[in-house]
Parts: sequence; C-alpha cells; structure tokens
Amino acid sequence: MSVIGAYMQTISAYILAFNEAAKIKAAIETVLWADEIIVVDSESTDGTRDIAAALGARVVLVPFAGFGDLRNRAVEACRCEWIFSLDADERCTAAVRDEIVSLLGGTPPHDVYRVPRRNYFMGRRIRGSGWYPNFRQPQLFRKGSVRYTLEPVHEGYEILGDATVGTLRNAIWQLPFRDLEEVVRKMNRYSSLGVPKLAHQRVSMAGAFGHAFWAFWKHYLFKLGFIDGWAGFVIAFAYFEVTFYCYAKRYEALQNWQPPPSAPLRRDAG
Repeated sequence: MSVIGAYMQTISAYILAFNEAAKIKAAIETVLWADEIIVVDSESTDGTRDIAAALGARVVLVPFAGFGDLRNRAVEACRCEWIFSLDADERCTAAVRDEIVSLLGGTPPHDVYRVPRRNYFMGRRIRGSGWYPNFRQPQLFRKGSVRYTLEPVHEGYEILGDATVGTLRNAIWQLPFRDLEEVVRKMNRYSSLGVPKLAHQRVSMAGAFGHAFWAFWKHYLFKLGFIDGWAGFVIAFAYFEVTFYCYAKRYEALQNWQPPPSAPLRRDAG
C-alpha cells in the first residue's frame, strides 16, 4: 500500500541484492508502504530480479564494483524526497514504519537518521557480540544529504552540506545468516573484499593470527558474545575467520607462491 497522500514528503526504499531469491520477498514485503521500491541487483542468476519485479519493485541492474559504489548508484536511482535503505537480510518493523511516517508527516528535525538493528541468528535474538544496538550507515535520509565512500566492503559515508544526524527510537530486524553455510560463504567473500584495505600495511601469518585472535575475544568476551551461548561463539569465531583470512590473503598475494617446477614426463624409451 502506498503512502502517497498520507503526507507530502515522499519516500523511496532501496534494497541491494545479489542472488537473494531466498530473502528478497520478505524484505520487499516490509517496505510496501513506501512510495517506490528499488531493488539494485548485481547481476543475480537465481531469479531475484523476477521475484522483485513481481512484487512491484523497480529493478536496476548495477555490476558490482564495491558496496560503496553500489549504494551511490542506488541513491541516484531513487526519485523521492527521502530515502530508506534496507538490505536483503533486513526487515523493516511496523514500529519503524510508523515512526518514519510520523516524522515525514511533519517537519523532521534532522535530514539524516541512524536506525538501530536487532539481530536474529541461530533461532534467537542476539543480545551481545556488539550486535545491539547495532548500526550501519544512516538508513533514512533526505536525498542529497548522504554520499557513500568507495571502499569495497564496510563502506563509510559522508554527511553533505549542513545536514544534521538523528537516531530513530525503534529498531529494524537483521537476519545476517540464513544458516551456517552462509556464514562460511560470507566470511570468504568479505575477507577477499577487505584485502585492498591492507594495501599499505605490513602483514605476516603471525600477524594474521594475532589480529584474528583479538577479533574473537573482543566480540566473545568484551562485547559479551558469551551471553548468547553457541550463537555468540559462532559469531566471534566468524570474526576470527574473516580477520585471519583477510590478512592471510594479503600475505599470500605479496608472497606470490608458485608450485615447484616440474618437467614434462614421457615414457622411458628403454
């Protein structure tokens, strides 16, 4: 249901997607209240685009060149005055919808808003691991007030002009991993995307382990991951893995390891 007519300020919801056929329907259904829904698809091959289009979303194809570039292209595709950013593994809640509608029905005191997220993993709400309150880049903003930086992963953002930043009271849901297989897949992908960030750092295998060891204990102990049982342990171990392999992959690239030389072997003439 569109909110056109409910308030004067219109809103676009954009969702980034790549092979998210298992998640995109649920994500879109939580933003059907927006004036338009844009799915920015990085050349999915699993039917994501068809599902999105069937639900009324406008699909924009953008080849992947890093998440920062992808988000900037998504913002360019939005036609409304305000933008709500949702990832395919996130779900807008009724409370957040109502808070946004109320804000845009009047004069919002800020141009940019951070949105808290509650994470759900391994059948439970995550309370520790630094995952609540959990924020990423501002997810609600007036068009023209935010620009993303161009890191390939964990991209930053810039507040433009004299825009000010507020925080919504209510939280959306994030379901970061559908299952443990997706944990492994994402850790591999994100560790590869993080390698360019280490271009100017000295790296070693011992350093890779040291950084990974600290990442584990930071999330499991200091950020209270242990209060979430095995889910907290898996989250901390995932941080260990992504950190270790990010540094190890950078070290591997610098070493340029080659297999031992081997000469062509033929049957002995004798």
